[in-house]
Amino acid sequence: MYKKILKFLSIAILLLIAIYFIFLQKRYPLNAITHSFAIGDSVDSFNGVVVYNNGMNYPKSYGKHYSKDSVYYYGKKWQCVEFIKRYYFDYYQHQMPNGYGNAKDFFDDKIKDGELNKERGLIQYTNGSSFTPMVGDILIFGGKYGHVAIVVNVTADEVEVIQQNIYMSPRETFKLIVNNGTYTIGENRKPEGWLRMK
Repeated sequence: MYKKILKFLSIAILLLIAIYFIFLQKRYPLNAITHSFAIGDSVDSFNGVVVYNNGMNYPKSYGKHYSKDSVYYYGKKWQCVEFIKRYYFDYYQHQMPNGYGNAKDFFDDKIKDGELNKERGLIQYTNGSSFTPMVGDILIFGGKYGHVAIVVNVTADEVEVIQQNIYMSPRETFKLIVNNGTYTIGENRKPEGWLRMK
C-alpha cells in the first residue's frame, strides 16, 4: 500500500516539475521563486538597466527617484513608469518633454499611427499598426493607471517584454498577430500601442 502511495506521489511531483519547466519557468524564473526579495532588490535587467522589486502592493511607491546628477526625474520608486523613464534616460540619453503622468498617459489616442508624440518625444504606433514592434519599444496598456513595459525580443509570432512592478514577473510574452500587413500584440490583454525612438 505504502509503495503505491509513494509511487503515485513521485509521479505527481515529476509531473508538476515538468509542467513548471514547460509552461511556467519563463514567467516565474526559479531564482524569483526561491529568493525572498526585499523591496528595492534587483530582480532582472536589460542592457545594464536594473528592474527593482516593488513587492505585492502595486500602488505603493518608496519615494522619488532621480538621475545620478539629480537633474532628471525618473518617477516614483519602483513603479513601472520609473523603470521606463530610467531605461530611456540611461540607455538612450532620452529625456521625455513631459515626464509626468501615469502609465496610461504615455499613449495619446489623438495621435495618428507613426506620428510624433510630443509629450514623450517618441514616435507613437497604435496596436494594429502596419509598423512591426521592435526591441526597445515601450508598450502602453490602458486601465485605471495603466502599465508600461519595454520590448526585449520580437519573433514571428511573439513579443517579449521586461517590466517593473509586476511581482515576480519581470518578463512576459504576448502573442503577435500578423494579418494583412498589420501587427497586433496580445489576445486577452492588449496594449493600446507602442512608442519608439525617432
